[in-house]
Amino acid sequence: MNAAKIDFNDRMLSLGLARVAEQAALASASLVGRGDEKAADQAAVNAMREQLNLLDIAGVVVIGEGERDEAPMLYIGEEVGTGNGPGVDIALDPLEGTTLTAKDMPNALTVIAMGPRGSMLHAPDVYMNKLAVGPGLPQGVVSLDMSPRERVEALAKAKGCSTEDITVCILERPRHEAMIAEVRETGAAIRLITDGDVAGVMHCAESEVTGIDMYMGQGGAPEGVLAAAALKCMGGQIYGRLLFRNDDERGRAAKAGITDLDRVYSRDEMVTADVIFAATGVTGGSLLPRIKREPGWVETTTLLMRSKTGSVRRMTYRTPV
Repeated sequence: MNAAKIDFNDRMLSLGLARVAEQAALASASLVGRGDEKAADQAAVNAMREQLNLLDIAGVVVIGEGERDEAPMLYIGEEVGTGNGPGVDIALDPLEGTTLTAKDMPNALTVIAMGPRGSMLHAPDVYMNKLAVGPGLPQGVVSLDMSPRERVEALAKAKGCSTEDITVCILERPRHEAMIAEVRETGAAIRLITDGDVAGVMHCAESEVTGIDMYMGQGGAPEGVLAAAALKCMGGQIYGRLLFRNDDERGRAAKAGITDLDRVYSRDEMVTADVIFAATGVTGGSLLPRIKREPGWVETTTLLMRSKTGSVRRMTYRTPV
């Protein structure tokens, strides 16, 4: 049967997706704090690919480890699964926060999302200007065309609070120095992160737990699509505009079929259909606890979500080693 004609049964596939995230986390667990980013990433890639190939799907990696000539496995365009199942798009980051893992710093995750074929933006491996807020706010309450100050003021007004009650998450990079200064001028607090902006965006959706109201700044475009998949399940808004530094990067966009280089993508334009999303904690943080090891046992916690139903599961997996 043509894979494109088989229905995407998100309910049946969700547990399998959770296993993919779990196994990638377990594979990288022994490398936490060992200072070897490449080894930790490769271990997660190998485990994630192995598990994906056990699933009855005809999967195509649309957000992966890079272009085919840059990544030996889980590259953009790679086909995964048994081929006996629905055609699906897969967005993944086998280890979101390789540096965080190598240094044993918070918020390293294994992340994967799956949706029907053609449902996810084929984002080239370039930067994206991102802006995200959590659920329960008017659509378009903040926009990429606003200045950082205007965003903070608009969000505070919508929440009925002072700008001093707003906390913004920003990736700590020299390119963000002016943005950070402008946000601080409003009296808002800033939580700086060194890596892992998928987790940074997800923090907005659980502000009562994480204390973060808004995410803004430039980061990888592939991570923007993964974050959009997460917010499609958790609720919230994300906007992204691709950034191009040279002709090579503009060529990558053309190769991905993108013609409007200035377009602002909303959450539902980056992810156009219902998806499932799984993330497993590696080093722990405000979203998920770290992998726990004790003599003879190892334990992970996975966040498993379905946008179709809005269901959110936190699953503990304990296995002998």
